[in-house]
Amino acid sequence: MKSTVVKLSVVAALGISGILTQMPIKNVYAASSLNDLNEKKQDIENQQNDVHSKLNDANEKITDVQEQQTDVEKQIERLNTEISSTQVKIIEKKEQIAGTKEEITKLEAQIKEVKKRIEQRNKLLKERARAYQETGGAVSYVDVLMGSQSFSDFIDRMGAVATIVEADQDILREQEADKKLLEESQAELKTKLSSLETYLSELESMKSSLNAQKKEKDELMAKLKEEENHIHAEMMSLEEEEAILASQKSAMEKAITLEKERIAAEAKAAEEARKKKAEEAAAAAAAAAKKAASTPSPSSSSSSSSASTSSNSSASSSSASTSSSTTASAPAVSAGSFTKPANGYLSSGLGHRWGTFHAGVDIAASGTVPIVAAADGVVIRSYTSSSYGEVIFISHSIDGQVYTTVYAHMRSGSRVVSAGQVVKKGQRIGTMGNTGDSTGQHLHFELHKGQWNAAKSNAINPVGIVPL
Repeated sequence: MKSTVVKLSVVAALGISGILTQMPIKNVYAASSLNDLNEKKQDIENQQNDVHSKLNDANEKITDVQEQQTDVEKQIERLNTEISSTQVKIIEKKEQIAGTKEEITKLEAQIKEVKKRIEQRNKLLKERARAYQETGGAVSYVDVLMGSQSFSDFIDRMGAVATIVEADQDILREQEADKKLLEESQAELKTKLSSLETYLSELESMKSSLNAQKKEKDELMAKLKEEENHIHAEMMSLEEEEAILASQKSAMEKAITLEKERIAAEAKAAEEARKKKAEEAAAAAAAAAKKAASTPSPSSSSSSSSASTSSNSSASSSSASTSSSTTASAPAVSAGSFTKPANGYLSSGLGHRWGTFHAGVDIAASGTVPIVAAADGVVIRSYTSSSYGEVIFISHSIDGQVYTTVYAHMRSGSRVVSAGQVVKKGQRIGTMGNTGDSTGQHLHFELHKGQWNAAKSNAINPVGIVPL
């Protein structure tokens, strides 16, 4: 029985070396010596070094992306400050424009009043000009003076004429001044409005440009975040691959140890067989020599009978030791290479589902439902995954073909086997649960013909192969 377990452990552990090694399976099983096993171990170490190198590259990329993010964040902060400052200036200019429009309203009222005065003066001047035309201009003033009754009256009339002439000159000066004021006010108003509108337009254009730059930086930041998330996802995949390789290396080291034990056991068995053969030959020669002199001893028959009894007793003991009992709620162990991994109903099959590829089948049930190993094999990994939840990977060697089974979404704390452990078909390994990326209690069961990989390209439909 011990020899059988040792051989199973070696073969199953050899099967693990197919995981992520990208080597033909037939070459894995061609490893019949310690040199072959050591070569496989070296291959795993080379792959580990490659994964370490990729992880270092990924860390450098993360650092570079984060530095870019810091730089972009500073640029966005600067742009936000400039946009805020520009907005304040726009508000100020709009307030100035509003004040200028108030000034315009007042100025328009003043202009209207100036136009009214100009119109009144024009009317007065026209009347004065008409009077000049009718009286001959300055002659009228002579008539006024000559019509005086006395010297005192003459003096008064002369003062009146002088006042009228001065008033006419004042009207002409005021007319020119008002006209000039109107023209200057109109020109100043036009210039001020044009300047404010130009400045406001420049500010609006600047704000639009700053917003466009900010949008560009926001898009760049989003891309950098997406790139960072992508690198983190790659790192998680590499870290998981690294863990699988480490488990695989451990299993290979165990396989080497078992192979050494097997070689030592075979050497010991060969030596014992040689000694036994020599002893049997010597005994046969002695028996032949005695046969001529005496009858056969009855003790030989008794010895043979005793040996037969001992053999039967040993077989009975071996049979008793190999018999096993199963938990009442666990599925019955079926004949053939595979057995059902858990009781329940098939709630989902292999194929495309919700836009992704569902690489296994789901077995659902309520309550405390045991999960068992679907076949004899060696545990590759037993751990907590972000997607699989509580999960166990097992490698199997069946008729020279490597299979990998996956048992996902187990109940927290229910895993009872660890990496490198040899398991038997029907042996309990955990309890059905709802961990990881799961909605409702069930067992997600995958069957891979060959090695498991992230793309799950080796996944096959277990229906028809595993009793479900």
